[in-house]
Amino acid sequence: MCSVIMPINHLHNYSHTKSSRLRCVDASSRLPRPPPCSLQLTDRHMQTGRPSGGYRPAIWDFHYIQALNSEYKEEKQLVRAAGMIAQVKKMLLQEQVVCIRRLELIDELRRLGISFHFHHEIAQIFNSNNKHTHERDLYSTALRFRLLRQHGFTVSQEVFDCFKNDKGTDFEPSLCDDTKGLVQLYEASFLSVHGEETLDLAREFATKFLQKRIVVDDEVERALEWPTHWRVQMPNATSFIDAYKRRADMNPIVLGLAKLDINIVQAQFQQELKETSRWWERLGLVKELPFVRDRIVECYYWTTGVLEHRQHGYERIMLTKINALITTIDDVFDIYATFQELQLFTTVIRRWDLESMKQLPRYMQICYLALYNFVNEMAYDTLKDKGFNSIPFLRKEWVDLIEAYLIEAKWYYKGHKPSLEEYLNNAWISIGGIPILSHLFFRLTDSIEEEAVESMHTYHDIVRASCTILRLANDLGTSLDEVERGDVPKSVECYMNEENASEREAREHLRSLIEQIWKTMNKEMMMAPDSPFSKYFLETAANLARMAQFIYQHESDGFGMQHSVINKMLRGLLFDRFD
Repeated sequence: MCSVIMPINHLHNYSHTKSSRLRCVDASSRLPRPPPCSLQLTDRHMQTGRPSGGYRPAIWDFHYIQALNSEYKEEKQLVRAAGMIAQVKKMLLQEQVVCIRRLELIDELRRLGISFHFHHEIAQIFNSNNKHTHERDLYSTALRFRLLRQHGFTVSQEVFDCFKNDKGTDFEPSLCDDTKGLVQLYEASFLSVHGEETLDLAREFATKFLQKRIVVDDEVERALEWPTHWRVQMPNATSFIDAYKRRADMNPIVLGLAKLDINIVQAQFQQELKETSRWWERLGLVKELPFVRDRIVECYYWTTGVLEHRQHGYERIMLTKINALITTIDDVFDIYATFQELQLFTTVIRRWDLESMKQLPRYMQICYLALYNFVNEMAYDTLKDKGFNSIPFLRKEWVDLIEAYLIEAKWYYKGHKPSLEEYLNNAWISIGGIPILSHLFFRLTDSIEEEAVESMHTYHDIVRASCTILRLANDLGTSLDEVERGDVPKSVECYMNEENASEREAREHLRSLIEQIWKTMNKEMMMAPDSPFSKYFLETAANLARMAQFIYQHESDGFGMQHSVINKMLRGLLFDRFD
């Protein structure tokens, strides 16, 4: 059975291995090893001479997680919240509420993490008055434009023409003193699609004048740091609640609901986290494969931004498991396995059967069987709940991911330095977003149609856009750490090598790519009524990109290396009661 391994004798010309391996293996073991069919490992001890990723142990203890208990899971808390929700609904629908104040309230409800409760009322408001009135008020115009587009309504960029100069080449200079209006104009520009020159001009104009006010205006600083359209809802809610309660125009009922609701949500999140933690403990991958990252809490935290709706608890648990499995396989490829083992593992994944698994070394058998069982379990649930056999499609996504990993391994062992284009053509797959979106597609689609299945699994534009932003955000945060540990050049290094550019120039280029890809994402979300995908799936694809940018926003590894800022926000959402 070992004959299935591809010949790799030509690799002897490339004597380098991952930098971490150079420190712990002798010269004879730097070349690809013989086929691993006979490799034997003891139950909990890996072979000597293999590297580890140098990752810190998990911060969050299993027993600590299992002991979590919140009074906010009790029925009386839900009754309290229901009364407050009813009061806020009345506020939204009161005719005497000034139109601009109603728009501001809608915006605040999302930032506070409670807009989900008012989905029908917000839709009613926009459906009854979704035509823009051309006020000579930049603030109102820009706020309305952004909210309408965020909620899937088509509104033309021409609503801003009345704020341009006589030649139409720029915005009126008199607007430079309207700080509130400029902030909203800047925020609105992030809802643009390709070819909308007015919105490109709006961002340039607003940025130029707002940058002068960063020092004296916190709102300006927050907007320029991270636009609202790119922000995930729940992970940011706690910080916005803190800011909202200090405002002079704070509404005590809205604030009270936001504080109560986040504690109720936290109680639900804790129950979901406890279930995923038990699964991870039973699976035992960290004990069997001690070089992998033990990050089940962080894997769950990702899901709170990707899947916002409360009823998607099953999907958050499923996504946590996917994240953990992707992380494990990624570490097998990047840290531990020899090249021949990786080739063999890829061959077995392609076959997707239990008989072929016998060829693998024991640690790979454990990894393979964990994935095999998980995919079959998810496919069973989809068949039972939706009447659709998803196994061929789920298998395809995992095979594509593993094959993309193998391509990067070949690049590494050959010393190949890809161009940015060559790298991204593979790396948008190797980041792991495709299995995530494929599994979620089958869960978030009520009536599974052939057109939608085909669009998902031939990688529709929104799938590729979401995964590419995920990749670029990840590279901005982790590339230097990963290259130092020993890995193929990431997008930052690819651009630096190709263009003889500085690291700063490379990062600026990648950030501009992210902005352009968001235009594709915006277009697909605006086409929601004609999209082959459900509204929930479109939201999820966008949120996957948003959460990646959130986790890596400090351009450091907020996941593997446990960035302190992310840990603080994680604790605030999942563990610390909000008072």
